[in-house]
Amino acid sequence: MNILENFIVFEGLDGAGTTSQAKELEKRLLDRDINTYRTFEPTSSPIGCLIRDTYLSGKCSTTARSLMLLYAADREDHLFGKDGVVKKLEEGKIVISDRYLYSSIAYQGATVSYEEAERLNDFPQPEILFYIDTPLEECIKRIDRRGEKKEIFEKEDFLRRVSENYQKKLNSLDRGVKLFTIDGRLSIDEIAKIALEATLDNIHL
Repeated sequence: MNILENFIVFEGLDGAGTTSQAKELEKRLLDRDINTYRTFEPTSSPIGCLIRDTYLSGKCSTTARSLMLLYAADREDHLFGKDGVVKKLEEGKIVISDRYLYSSIAYQGATVSYEEAERLNDFPQPEILFYIDTPLEECIKRIDRRGEKKEIFEKEDFLRRVSENYQKKLNSLDRGVKLFTIDGRLSIDEIAKIALEATLDNIHL
């Protein structure tokens, strides 16, 4: 499996804090004058917006397999598009992504099949993977505190299956992926310090 050097991914259940930590790591690297680019999935491309605004919002529905294929198409463009991850890495940037293929394997694996989701997401893997391990009950509380309409995947029973899929995948990662599991119950600052230290110890400048 191809490993993308200097590609960093944050993963975890909805409510785990991946978005906050991706932003924190970007800020702390930029503060050290390290050339950094932050991105996320689903992306802001037309495919990503279709996923986020049309299907995840519940505005429209489609089959679970169609949604899985859309995620894969968005990821292909995210990686290899003209301003994609690979291009940014070639420019010498440290690339941080809030979610990547592991989310698809965990989430779509709970709606279609784990094996099919894994086969479809045979993409290059990141060099550094941060999994924010936040208890399901805490994630649900955080989602509820947002006071926003829940996305279609933000349901307790479903997230329990997602958590099981994450653990299955994390236990079978390619040897080249450097996995750091961080307790999501720590404060934002404590998690950010752990992520920064691990990043500085492993990136190539």
